[in-house]
Amino acid sequence: MATKVLIVEDEIMAQKSLIRVLTQHFPDMQVVGTTTSVKSTVAWLKEPANSADIIFMDVELSDGVCFEIFRQVNVNAKVIMTTAYDSYALKAFEAGSVDYLLKPIDPAALKRAVARCRMSGGQIDIEALAKAMGSMQEPRKEYKERYIIRFNDRIIPIRTEDIAYVYSEEKNNYLVTFGEKKYIIDSSLDVISEELNPANFFRVSRSCVVSMQAIKSIIKQAGRLRIIANPEPSFEMTVSRSRVDDFLEWLEK
Repeated sequence: MATKVLIVEDEIMAQKSLIRVLTQHFPDMQVVGTTTSVKSTVAWLKEPANSADIIFMDVELSDGVCFEIFRQVNVNAKVIMTTAYDSYALKAFEAGSVDYLLKPIDPAALKRAVARCRMSGGQIDIEALAKAMGSMQEPRKEYKERYIIRFNDRIIPIRTEDIAYVYSEEKNNYLVTFGEKKYIIDSSLDVISEELNPANFFRVSRSCVVSMQAIKSIIKQAGRLRIIANPEPSFEMTVSRSRVDDFLEWLEK
């Protein structure tokens, strides 16, 4: 019998990413529902026709923290918490005897968390957890506001709102501004994609991160999406096939 899974996550791309990893590594799991807020999760759990064996639950949701869910409805499923906060999560989750995953979710860590969850009773000391997390007051993630570019004997600050796109080419990483300036930047695209606000920037491929404001139009070509950007890039800017669904979801936000 399939293990029924509910995903409680307010970031759609993180939600879809978790679904993909679960589908790939846990064929015996069936995602039976997704919710994005305290209100929608409580409504889902109160519906008699709905049931889940395991819930993957983000700590901070669009309308509050997840503890309110436990206070409003009886949660019988086993719970695995997900969060982007490292030390914050470790101390608090240990206080509440909770299985947890750090975002972005690593498949190996997911397998370990699921194994622990299946072996445990799955009961959460929600008051101990809330007290531990409340005492820490971890701030929301702050994104990069500017980059410092070293160009010859000059140091040039570039505000993130002035960045049109960043791309890799021939072992170098380049930052292009809306003012059509191009600079070599020392940071890797992996680091940059984590530092930029995902509401404004999207990593369309392994070699390119683009600003929403730089996208003029999109052309469908043989199952791929080609981006017409401003300033016009010196390369063909395309969305990787594996990222198309997330990219289109991001555009509609």
